[in-house]
Amino acid sequence: MKKWMSLVMMILLLLISLKTMGQSFGVEGAEEVTYDGRSLIINGHRNILFSGSIHYPRSTPQMWGDLIAKAKQGGLDVIQTYVFWNLHEPQPGKYDFSGRYDLVRFIKEIQSQGLYVCLRIGPFIESEWTYGGFPFWLHDVPGIVYRTDNEPFKFYMQNFTTKIVNMLKEEGLYASQGGPIILSQIENEYQNVERAFGKAGSRYVEWAAKMAVGLNTGVPWVMCKQTDAPDPVINTCNGMKCGETFTGPNSPNKPAMWTENWTSFYQVYGGLPYIRSAEDIAFHVTLFIARNGSFINYYMYHGGTNFGRTGSAYTITGYYDQAPLDEYGLFRQPKYGHLKELHAAIKSCSTTLLQGVQRNFSLGELQEGYVFEDKNGGCVAFLINNDIRNNVTVQFRNSSYDLLPKSISILPDCQNVAFNTANVTTTSNRRIITSRQNFSSVDEWQQFQDVIPNFADTSLRSNSLLEQMNTTKDTSDYLWYTLRFENNLSCSAPILLVHSAAHVAHAFVNNTFIGGVHGNHDVKTFTLEVPVILDEGINNISILSVMVGLPDSGAFLERRFAGLMNVELQCSEEETLNLNNSTWGYQVGLLGEQLEVYEEQNSRDDKWTELGNIMIDETTLTWYKTTFETPKGDDPVVLDLSSMGKGEVWINGQSIGRYWILFHNSKGNPSQSLYHVPRSFLKDSENSLVLFEEGGGNPLGISLNTVSVTDLQDDFSKLSLPTFT
Repeated sequence: MKKWMSLVMMILLLLISLKTMGQSFGVEGAEEVTYDGRSLIINGHRNILFSGSIHYPRSTPQMWGDLIAKAKQGGLDVIQTYVFWNLHEPQPGKYDFSGRYDLVRFIKEIQSQGLYVCLRIGPFIESEWTYGGFPFWLHDVPGIVYRTDNEPFKFYMQNFTTKIVNMLKEEGLYASQGGPIILSQIENEYQNVERAFGKAGSRYVEWAAKMAVGLNTGVPWVMCKQTDAPDPVINTCNGMKCGETFTGPNSPNKPAMWTENWTSFYQVYGGLPYIRSAEDIAFHVTLFIARNGSFINYYMYHGGTNFGRTGSAYTITGYYDQAPLDEYGLFRQPKYGHLKELHAAIKSCSTTLLQGVQRNFSLGELQEGYVFEDKNGGCVAFLINNDIRNNVTVQFRNSSYDLLPKSISILPDCQNVAFNTANVTTTSNRRIITSRQNFSSVDEWQQFQDVIPNFADTSLRSNSLLEQMNTTKDTSDYLWYTLRFENNLSCSAPILLVHSAAHVAHAFVNNTFIGGVHGNHDVKTFTLEVPVILDEGINNISILSVMVGLPDSGAFLERRFAGLMNVELQCSEEETLNLNNSTWGYQVGLLGEQLEVYEEQNSRDDKWTELGNIMIDETTLTWYKTTFETPKGDDPVVLDLSSMGKGEVWINGQSIGRYWILFHNSKGNPSQSLYHVPRSFLKDSENSLVLFEEGGGNPLGISLNTVSVTDLQDDFSKLSLPTFT
């Protein structure tokens, strides 16, 4: 008997010990996350959740706290982010979670402010992110085909997904462990490409879902835009009008969820910003909720910046600048404030919405209503006017209600209007750009002229035109194609024809620039056609092919072709010299990249010379360098690069991204002229500014500025001093 008593006591002590250990790892605050046909259920309670996308590498750790606080202040419950595979695993098995890539730190910051997390692991993400987030080394895995029932791809995809899940489990960050993560996503808009893979695509969907669920996170998984998402994975909607377009969950036991409500749209070089109004966003959010939606994520709530070379093909550095929080984290009004009021109105009656019985009815030819009534007498009404031009008066429960064009009125008690989606009471604001420093003095600048390689300078040779991405391995935007040939043409000034599937081409003959041309986001190839004067005998052609980000979407991404497709010299239709199968020499990247001239430790290198009185606007492939002081205060800092052409910028050795001023939109303006310099990139003094300019830019016109916002109701006398964007 004593032995049995001792054994019982030992078991009790062990259980107490295990409970104590569990508490130390956060299990005490564990939350059970399940779902039914109405909503996510957290600890037995249904929820209407508002979420916003904020991507940790598109801002800085020093910005995260403020961005999350503003999101919470705006009425959000959840922060949603992708996980960026190419950042975290730049080489197979070698991981990086430092600095802006510190996913754990980001999630813990969200948790510290009392919000939940929706983690979109993917690991394919698209997101206007170069190569859709895939590390380029995947391309070289033998036999690989991305995103299908392909064993090599599934091996690396599962390996990375498991790595992320296990890392977050070790930190206790899933809700089942007391952490903030209540949802995870596997894959991303796969149905867009599924048909291209036939039956292997369907098998892949089944495998991906089973693999994810098998990782036992204790929280639900979702697949966006995936009507065949296997149980228990929830299919969700992406788009601008999911209240109208979503066909609904593929099971009555799954809730209606909207994982991407596009608050604007990404912008490309040569394109105009897409302005989506606060009224339109509010209308479609409210309609989705009226039709039983219970989770809405704003993509993006804060877009941020595509630092370095992270943006996909032709994508500008500023990402979703028209979001409720702009590129710098400043309020974009009235969008931010109007949505904040909407969230408050919905939450004031969420219990009835989640527990009540829904009824839909007509209020007119273009008008309808939704009513939710619960057994405790709660009543919520949505009165909808789909007429885009006219105000309409409708009758509801013996009362008259005036509805603005294309609007929804929310009545939390079925009597009084608490919010109308088209009635914006938040004051609009605009940016103020304040100049802090000009760089107009020639004496402040130094230059380094990059070298134009000829065939004799190259070691990589091929008897054909090589594909660019596979040759550079995404280590540089630049690939030199060089050729040496003897001039046997009869004409004195033949035409050089270069057909390319890259983004830009600069042509040099015998080290002299003869012309350049670029493509655009919507047309995948372009042709350079330029007269050329050749020397008698041996000539050198050097063509710099440029990529502005890798493609980010589409089936068979691993097969995509970039670079030069055809090169010929044409005297006439009868006399054409095709150069495709000549022996070409290649150089990956620029000399300045190889020497890392943008790094601070190389700033005193003797290769730098004084700028002098050169014809700046006529130079090509030139590096420029100067220093500047950090502006006082806390306002975001930007560089105005309106005087430049095309290139990339580094601040204290950190790239703030590509710029492309010469690519004008349909209104004749650059798509982006202001480039974000995070304050965490700056030192107290003597900051290094380095630019690589492909051609046509003048650094003497650059200025350093700060950005703030002002309400339009402020004293207009103040508005005559600064400039606005």
